[in-house]
Amino acid sequence: MADNTTLTSTHHIITSPPIHWLSADEPDLPDAILDWLMEAGSMTRRFEQYCQQVSVSPLRECFITAEELGDESKHLPLSEQYWLREIVLYGDGTPWLLGRTVIPTETLTGPDKKLVDVGTVPLGRYLFSSHNLTRDYIQIGRQEDRWARRSLLRISGKPLLLTEIFLSESPVYQINKIKREK
Repeated sequence: MADNTTLTSTHHIITSPPIHWLSADEPDLPDAILDWLMEAGSMTRRFEQYCQQVSVSPLRECFITAEELGDESKHLPLSEQYWLREIVLYGDGTPWLLGRTVIPTETLTGPDKKLVDVGTVPLGRYLFSSHNLTRDYIQIGRQEDRWARRSLLRISGKPLLLTEIFLSESPVYQINKIKREK
């Protein structure tokens, strides 16, 4: 798989090629992969069980308009602008996940303004340290031979959309991969 090609392109890393989102009754996949895709907790914490260090490299962080959202607009309230963050998450230096977070500006109020400044910190560390985080749903998809998921999260009742694509070296696909010793 040409994951390195994907990682060098910062334009629409999540949406090209397009993700085929599956209906709830459509997924027919191994239980081990389904377990990863339906993870309700922090994916960062889960990845940390399989490596010594999780790190994040931001590819794109900027405000975008509703016209730039594509089908993501169906999952978020209308806003003048949205904060966009696209990243690569690494486990011990190996790319494991492409992430795309879209946040309406109305969500970026009070202490949640910090969401635009997380930089190289995994988003999960910020989100899952809050007691005010809920998840409306997880939607499973495919991008060529990679699995993906999309979640509508709410922090302090305010929405943000998180899309994650699991790259070929991710432990998601390593059914027999052993968790690291703590």
